[in-house]
Amino acid sequence: MARQKPAELPFAAPEVAGQVVRWLVHLGAERRMSDKTLDAYRRDVYQFLGFLAQHFGGRVTLKRLGSLAPADVRAFMAARRAAGIGGRSLMRGLAGARSFARFLERDGNGKVAALAAVRAPKIAKTLPKPLSVAAAKRVPDADVRAGEEREPWVLARDAAVLALLYGCGLRISEALGLKRKEVDGRRDSLTVTGKGNKTRMVPLLPQVAKLIADYVALCPYDLPADGPLFVGAKGGPLSPRIIQLVMERLRGALGLADTATPHALRHSFATHLLARGGDLRSIQELLGHASLSTTQVYTGVDAERLLAAYRSAHPRA
Repeated sequence: MARQKPAELPFAAPEVAGQVVRWLVHLGAERRMSDKTLDAYRRDVYQFLGFLAQHFGGRVTLKRLGSLAPADVRAFMAARRAAGIGGRSLMRGLAGARSFARFLERDGNGKVAALAAVRAPKIAKTLPKPLSVAAAKRVPDADVRAGEEREPWVLARDAAVLALLYGCGLRISEALGLKRKEVDGRRDSLTVTGKGNKTRMVPLLPQVAKLIADYVALCPYDLPADGPLFVGAKGGPLSPRIIQLVMERLRGALGLADTATPHALRHSFATHLLARGGDLRSIQELLGHASLSTTQVYTGVDAERLLAAYRSAHPRA
């Protein structure tokens, strides 16, 4: 979606459009949100204001926002539901509108009480689907892809990235964001920059370090210290889509379910640690979760595994 200048917003009065711009600058500069997150928040608020303009038959003003009733917010949610928007996206959209409303209030532009008065939609909790230990160990094995017409350095690169996802619990963006100087073969840990530019330290297993070293030795491109560790076929930064396609091929080669995605390797890292007695707080730090409740979803995964074992083996089950 193309970014619009405040004066070009057909659904908001200039005073509101100007506040939207100031709010987005605040999120980027003070909250340190990524461009992708800012685009999502911008989209959500544009949709909210666009609905209100149609709902009331005119551009949205600060006075109109301050006089919103809970019924107006519910009408917005009903319209989004009718358009096929799921509960999770609707909840995120409501969060964006609430964030904008809080900004207006802090800036002395009135209170949009109706947004706080309406409950967010309930979201069905979905548990991660981890791979088995055996499958997760085979994913970074370049020999599994020996039949593919790929250059050896590309196979080594992909194996190293996948090993970081499972062996260190990294997100794709975190693995591909590593600089060459951060993995020099002499370290037994990595400093990773995660969401919100927060850094954390994770152990670097010898097996993972070896796969990275193998890739660096085979890579035909110069890898400057301040440049990306992982590069694409033409020497530029490696796209996350490439790793997603690699996992698609591996699903076929290893007979894995469609849920076996790169992110599932991160889930597997946490679930397997938990199954072997890992401390939830420690796993939270390794994953870079801001809240323990985010990490606690893995307790559900492990509980399901234990319950399945109980049902299949216990004489009274």
